[in-house]
Amino acid sequence: MNRYDLDGEVAIITGGAQGIGFATAKRMINSGARVQLWDIDENALAEAKSELGDASTTAKVDITDFAECQQTANAAVASLGKISILVNSAGIAGLNASVEDYPVEEWLRILNLNLNGTFYTNKAVVPHMRAAGYGRIVNLASIAGKEGNPNAAAYSASKAGVIGFTKSLGKELAGMDIAVNCVTPAAARTRIFDQMKPEFIDFILSKIPRGRFVNVEEIATLICYLSSRENSFTTGGVFDISGGRATY
Repeated sequence: MNRYDLDGEVAIITGGAQGIGFATAKRMINSGARVQLWDIDENALAEAKSELGDASTTAKVDITDFAECQQTANAAVASLGKISILVNSAGIAGLNASVEDYPVEEWLRILNLNLNGTFYTNKAVVPHMRAAGYGRIVNLASIAGKEGNPNAAAYSASKAGVIGFTKSLGKELAGMDIAVNCVTPAAARTRIFDQMKPEFIDFILSKIPRGRFVNVEEIATLICYLSSRENSFTTGGVFDISGGRATY
């Protein structure tokens, strides 16, 4: 495994106690960064901290609460000195159902966490990056946000929103050394699968030409490059890691 130069960087990783976020935290620490994990699951945070050691700190954060995101970001800068990287990987899949049968409250729940949560975390961190004149933001979208999955309209719409939001913010900050990009993975076998019906999981797998799900470590590799100073030009970009599924 190669090592990205993240020496001296401080990363906030939402959803960092598990899945893609945790794999990214491990990779970043191995590349010299300090990380703060934001997650709603206190037990998972404690387990992650135990494995990651002194290069990590944790914070229980509900990313659907902007005031909480802002307060935690401010506290992170006060204690860690800066925030130079944000990886926003917290998200939920939600219910699988047709649009006509989709509960309105479930639609709002998924949009609130996946899309509003992305807005809140980015909004909380950007002022600190502006003040420092440097930053790297990677928002986790999904190939579903580009292509749409049947019986997953809320998830697909929320991730399409993340793509549009990332493009917009990337253009706003393009005149500074702040890169804002998103990653659109195919499905990875994480705890998000617990929210899906088995037949829906089989459907997703059938759409991936590689014939397997992406590994979280593979996604972490791409995220680490986008979070590095080496990524000095690309912003507002959408990076597929879909095993050949993406058709455009």
